[in-house]
Amino acid sequence: MSENNKKHNKKTENSFDKRKRASAKKTKKPYNKTSRTKSGSSNPSLKGQKESKQEGIRLNKYIANGGICSRREADTFIATGLVSINGKIVTELGVRVLPGDEVKFNNERIKPEQKVYILLNKPKDYVCTLDDPEGRKTVIDLIKGACNQRVYPVGRLDRNTTGLLLLTNDGELTKKLTHPSHNKKKIYHVEIDKPISPEQLQMIKDGIELEDGLITADSISYVNNIPTEIGIELHSGRNRIVRRIMEHFDLNVKRLDRVYFAGLTKLNLPRGKWRFLTEKEVIRLKAGMYE
Repeated sequence: MSENNKKHNKKTENSFDKRKRASAKKTKKPYNKTSRTKSGSSNPSLKGQKESKQEGIRLNKYIANGGICSRREADTFIATGLVSINGKIVTELGVRVLPGDEVKFNNERIKPEQKVYILLNKPKDYVCTLDDPEGRKTVIDLIKGACNQRVYPVGRLDRNTTGLLLLTNDGELTKKLTHPSHNKKKIYHVEIDKPISPEQLQMIKDGIELEDGLITADSISYVNNIPTEIGIELHSGRNRIVRRIMEHFDLNVKRLDRVYFAGLTKLNLPRGKWRFLTEKEVIRLKAGMYE
């Protein structure tokens, strides 16, 4: 077959495919692994397409956001026929829920869980987990009774680190604040066991090489001109980063306190206490207006 004939056939096939897809849009299909439009029609979902660019929210995520269970557990419930959308049982995974859809689990309507944002001034000796197998005190113990929703720490402070910790059930905001590509500004007050020299402060500001790569401080200086107390501003979210910077100079951290996180401060928030974020603070966090 000649090259021109091949091109002609390919164009004909493409035109046929377009007409076929247009016709398919007019025919209602049962729920399956599809991406639905607002009109209720179905289109085959495209593998690899990012969820944020698709219409609606995945059904298992919707169920998890309703506080029913985890996403993995939701997949099991969907497969066993316990979930329906607009009166129709759904058993296929990957279905998306659109605004206005009525989703039921075990014949009970699922209402989207209200988003909660709690700022805690974490004390020492508390771990940033929901449950601790070793029986240690957790940050969840400090906010017990604050809300009915299941909230999670945004990032972690180690057991001996104090200061600002955000807890929420907003998965999108959590991802935005913790993902490496969205490094957020943090300021720490550090007390060390020996004086650190001005030359060492400058080295940290210029950048030092750690086992996992180069790290630089946005700003670093003495606190009240005390050479064993420093304030350090970072955007890095690496694990134990402040302690590892100090260990690079054979300095041990005696006290580490996070005093600023993504635009939030400890103002009027005593150690061990918590408060809900204001609506304005939530808007600023989501919009990234704090830096």
